[in-house]
Amino acid sequence: MQPGDILVKHGVLTSQQLEQLGASSTGQRADHAAVASGMASEDQVLAALGKECGVDVIDLSKADVDLSLLGQFPQRLMHRHILFPVSRHNGSITVATSDPFELYPLDELSSLTGLHVEPVLALRSQIAERIKTHLGVGSETIEGLLAQRHDDVQLLEEIDEDSELAGDAQEASVIRLVNEIMLEAVENRASDVHIESQAAGIKIRYRIDGILQAQPVPPEINQFQAAIISRLKIMARLNIAEKRLPQDGRIKLRVHGREVDVRVSVIPMVHGEGIVMRLLDKGRMSFSLLKLGMAPELYSRVSQLIRQPHGIVLVTGPTGSGKTTTLYSALTEIRDEATKIITTEDPVEYQLEGINQIQVHPKIGLTFAASLRSILRHDPDVVLVGEIRDFETAENAIQASLTGHLVFSTLHTNDAPSAYTRLIDMGVEPFLVASTIEAVMAQRLVRRLCPKCKEAYEPTTEEVPSDFPWEEYKAGGQPIFRHAGCRACRELGYDGRQGIYELCTTTDSVRQLAHDRASSWDIRKAALADGMRTLRQDAWAKVLDGTTSVDEVLRVTKGDRI
Repeated sequence: MQPGDILVKHGVLTSQQLEQLGASSTGQRADHAAVASGMASEDQVLAALGKECGVDVIDLSKADVDLSLLGQFPQRLMHRHILFPVSRHNGSITVATSDPFELYPLDELSSLTGLHVEPVLALRSQIAERIKTHLGVGSETIEGLLAQRHDDVQLLEEIDEDSELAGDAQEASVIRLVNEIMLEAVENRASDVHIESQAAGIKIRYRIDGILQAQPVPPEINQFQAAIISRLKIMARLNIAEKRLPQDGRIKLRVHGREVDVRVSVIPMVHGEGIVMRLLDKGRMSFSLLKLGMAPELYSRVSQLIRQPHGIVLVTGPTGSGKTTTLYSALTEIRDEATKIITTEDPVEYQLEGINQIQVHPKIGLTFAASLRSILRHDPDVVLVGEIRDFETAENAIQASLTGHLVFSTLHTNDAPSAYTRLIDMGVEPFLVASTIEAVMAQRLVRRLCPKCKEAYEPTTEEVPSDFPWEEYKAGGQPIFRHAGCRACRELGYDGRQGIYELCTTTDSVRQLAHDRASSWDIRKAALADGMRTLRQDAWAKVLDGTTSVDEVLRVTKGDRI
């Protein structure tokens, strides 16, 4: 019986759907085409095929696997045919496969191991995840490298400046290995890739949703550490012979049809060079204030602020807290044919249609301050300055706002009220700070709970901190949630991130305190009296509406001292 007929027999597809698949067939088997088209889920297809073939279906993500069997398995077969050993009983071995009709690899496996093979069915994605977890990223490529290793792969460490092409003939496997590391990072939505040289060898970690996660790699990868680093430096157009000084470069990739911009930083460490790559996935980014996680009332206030005719609006927070995304979203919202918008950035992370962007080059004198002076001669309505780092940039931004321009910028402070005192500390006159700053918004990012597996629970006083909003929780009558973990979120319990915000608008009381050189603590008290909601309070609101967890609030924010 054909796979399509089996699916119809077990009620997964109708006869009409099978005919439709046949009419639009691209050469795929009916069961594969049904999953690809969305007519059936992989779970449904596996269950039907398992029943018909008399093969059990297991959840490999939760199965108890005998890892000692991996040494008896050729990695080539596991990767090529997506197989994974589960257990051994006397003279037979249970092997997970996603295709009960592909018998040749099972026969080959039986002849190689001398054992009777009993197949069980599991989702292809689960088998691939087990292979990656226990063998590591690029393990198949490593196996090929070891099998075909040439002496001149080792010579990459000694390549001098003018001999970049010395290893081209034999570098194909190294190129493939590096590409696998990059592809894995993009598919896992990693924002950064850390390749660290340590005494025990190379270590790879991905930053996913703000958290560093160690990536399993085969131990044999340590033999190719120099080749991997050299390949990345060549891709970033860096000097591969220079191993004593830090270097910065850039790689442009196309992954699954999407452009990915990679910023590369190489720093010499005690045990070799360390590389950190920041991935900017342009195809995945969507700049919209509505999608950032702002409460409706906050969104309304921000929308009014970004449409003012002049003044300065600042966004503050540490590196990686989403400041650039917020500002790009604001520019996208106010962008139209009647408004001239110019930005000066270091670096230009995303290219925005209809917005004029300048990349600063401090080495040749094109600093934020210098570019800002030139921008004002281009008759802009709105100006974005990537970051206010010094007095000169702050002074020019203030002059721009005084001459009728709306200026957006970022600043590194821990909360919104501290921005006023930070500018005064830079040397800006207090009366200028008071008269030009319209609002400061501090922000952080918290992970969103996975909607498919989050667990509702009733908290106790021991489980939550003392500032947990018990009154709002009891008044709302809704449960709060904690992370669990499922296949959809790779057992993490979280999927994506959202912002938490602290908007300090420059009210009359805040303006007066800034003018009088008051402390950030006094400005904070005045802002709270005028209705400012702190980062911690906004984070608690996200807990109460079920989108994040208490653990995330404690990880990202400090308790308010009010």
